[in-house]
Amino acid sequence: MNADSTVVIVGAGQAGSEFAAELRTLGFPGRVVMVGDEAELPYKRPPLSKGYLTGSVTPDQLPIRSAAVHEKNRIEFIAGVSATAIDRAAKTVTLSDGQTIAYTKLALTTGGRARPLPIPGADLGNVLSLRSVADAAAIRERLVEGRSLVIIGGGYIGLEIAAVAVKKGLKVTVLESAPQVLARVTAPEISEFYTRVHREEGVDIKLGVQIAALVGEGAVSGVRLVDGSIINADAVIVGIGLIPNCELAAAAGLAVDNGIVVDEHGQTSDPDIYSAGDCANRPSALLGGRVRLESVPNAMEQARYAARAIMGQPKAYDELPWFWSDQYELKLQMCGLSSGFDQLVVRGSTANRTFSAFYLKQGKVIAADAVSQLRDFGLMKKLVAARATVPAERLADESVSMKDLVAEAGV
Repeated sequence: MNADSTVVIVGAGQAGSEFAAELRTLGFPGRVVMVGDEAELPYKRPPLSKGYLTGSVTPDQLPIRSAAVHEKNRIEFIAGVSATAIDRAAKTVTLSDGQTIAYTKLALTTGGRARPLPIPGADLGNVLSLRSVADAAAIRERLVEGRSLVIIGGGYIGLEIAAVAVKKGLKVTVLESAPQVLARVTAPEISEFYTRVHREEGVDIKLGVQIAALVGEGAVSGVRLVDGSIINADAVIVGIGLIPNCELAAAAGLAVDNGIVVDEHGQTSDPDIYSAGDCANRPSALLGGRVRLESVPNAMEQARYAARAIMGQPKAYDELPWFWSDQYELKLQMCGLSSGFDQLVVRGSTANRTFSAFYLKQGKVIAADAVSQLRDFGLMKKLVAARATVPAERLADESVSMKDLVAEAGV
């Protein structure tokens, strides 16, 4: 890679921004071009369902890096256009505005889009989802005291918006088809805790419900369940997951399977094309298979490792995944993946809204949740990363410090 080389980055989210910055940090002397389909500079998405809705985070606080930083680092940013085709033989990318850009290496950090609701009425007015700053602005306009808001989906996004909306004086109903909220990521005990917290705050959470249609004339006025009952709604927010944006890669003939398939360095089936972030499906010895993670820390780290590989400094990426969610005064931090656990150990009391939970598989700590335990979370991550074997009674004993547990485990 020399001064005549060009790296084109398609996708201007957290992964794309980090990819570009890391190339410059590593001394890449050539041209860096980042393409984004939104008009804004690359920005942080996590605040959109939290501080941005409350007003504690303003639009000028969202950009990851300023225009001045881009200029200083010679990062060309093409905003408001999308990539429409990749010609792997010619090594070019065609953009929606008609431009064609030649690349030496190409990075696909295309992220994902909100999963649509596949029922009648989903196209009515005031039916919203949250993925972009424009989405967040539209939702914020509708958070008016006294109005009724129905949120479909009891995952992170849905519960975070519910926490903001009920504090703003709206009548909030959360509809979840599974028997628990946060069903894909937490144990029933943690789910029950968050269900109780939201209900205590005034949110009406309905579990195990099936939706037949959204109803209304022009704009949504209610949600009809399969039992025929209707829940009134001035607005509906759909938060039922994310679809990875891998159509561009698939059309170019790259391997795609629940995301863009990459190796431990972020390289796709084409040696000159890399991918990172929510759209990338990577191998993980730590997690025991291939994973596609929707996580800001993962997007940033994966992008950095892929940039290093492009620069001839390859290092296998297999970092421990971690996530967080802010709801009311509670900060939920999670590390590892809990699927397949056979024992849950709760440390502390859920009644106090401050506790931890450890997921064990055959005696090894494979994941952990921390609720408002900021001081201990870093130590918990060490136990999970090491797949430490810790007696359950020691984990549950609050008189034993986390520092001592880490020392006993030899990590």
